[in-house]
Amino acid sequence: MGQGYFAVIDTETTGLFPGNHDRIAEIAVVTLDRSGTVVDRWETLVNPERDLGKQAIHGIRAKDILEAPRFADIAEELDWRLSGTTIVAHNLGFDARFLLAEFQRAGRALPDFYLPRGLCTMQMAREYLPGAGRSLQDCCDSFSIELRHAHSAGDDAEATAVLLSRYMELDPDLDDWDYLLNEAAATSWNDSPPTARLIPALRSSADSEETHFIDRIVVHLPEIPGAAAHQEYLALLDRALLDRYLSAHEQSMLVSTASDLGIDRSTVMDLHSRYFLSIADTAWADGVLSVEELSDLATISALLGLPTELLDAATLAHPTFPMQPQHVDASSGFFLQSGDMVVLTGDMTRPRSAIEADLESAGFKPHGAVTKKVKLLVAADPDSISGKARKARQYGIPVVGEEYLWKQVLRASDLQH
Repeated sequence: MGQGYFAVIDTETTGLFPGNHDRIAEIAVVTLDRSGTVVDRWETLVNPERDLGKQAIHGIRAKDILEAPRFADIAEELDWRLSGTTIVAHNLGFDARFLLAEFQRAGRALPDFYLPRGLCTMQMAREYLPGAGRSLQDCCDSFSIELRHAHSAGDDAEATAVLLSRYMELDPDLDDWDYLLNEAAATSWNDSPPTARLIPALRSSADSEETHFIDRIVVHLPEIPGAAAHQEYLALLDRALLDRYLSAHEQSMLVSTASDLGIDRSTVMDLHSRYFLSIADTAWADGVLSVEELSDLATISALLGLPTELLDAATLAHPTFPMQPQHVDASSGFFLQSGDMVVLTGDMTRPRSAIEADLESAGFKPHGAVTKKVKLLVAADPDSISGKARKARQYGIPVVGEEYLWKQVLRASDLQH
């Protein structure tokens, strides 16, 4: 990396305690020169190898970090990017503690002088922005600096870089600016970029189009004759659609199952259509399609990648579609009984103790660990990579989102009582 720069960093983490079990889930480095010009921006999501903590704060979804590098995978490149720089952050103490802990876990170490020599724009606000407030948003507002997506590492780091440049404009003759950059250049410890540099993993934006899992199924395969393979795929689909959400894990499992069973894309689409039509037929059994049933059919249709024409035909009037000879059982066969064990994972919208109390009142047994006797795992994020979620998938235990808990498990129990 070029020498004599400011390396403005920001991290998003799973929590507040790096010395305990919290980890970095996203990191960004924005490189700034003495003139205050941004010369580089690098950022990546990081697989923290645990659940993501309070996702409502940082907004990172578990599906986004499934293919993200671990910190150990980026440690060499990060070391190179920081070499020859003065580190800067808004609340540097927080980011520095996480950096130190993560480098230690990765079996590497930053030079002892590096982090203590850094600049904290939050602390500097006392001098340059007295009374403005200490948050990054407060400081940015004082200069009309745009903070586009708060708690996004890349945007926070870039806003902090602009904030530092404004400080330098307010005090252009301060000797410390040049002194720190000269010291950084003189103490550079890693001038060679890593031979293998990973492609950063970025957040998926709300506007980006995600590839539907059906598009990942091979078009032509030597299909296994007979209905057994189809029923096996449909059984997996039953479980996956239990909470009317297809997590990235479930999508990958459907793709790999179709491949293993020799079912090609056109056959999958046919199975999806027949599966959907049997659900529509069940919904119309009483001759009326309720608003809730209509919403359910629309959700399933979108998840299965079906054409809108099929949804329209199934919902505008009672379907009279000719079914194929092979019977498609659209019922999942999954149900909870009184006494079944339910495990919770992740930070949910209510305290865990309150949710467990509701489960107990409904006749279920909240359990703290996943064993083969557990019937259901409820996750704050269905794509959770927590140890509990990994173990549940290993045992074939359904992993559902919190909404399923309220709408199906506890609501169904209330109706029965």
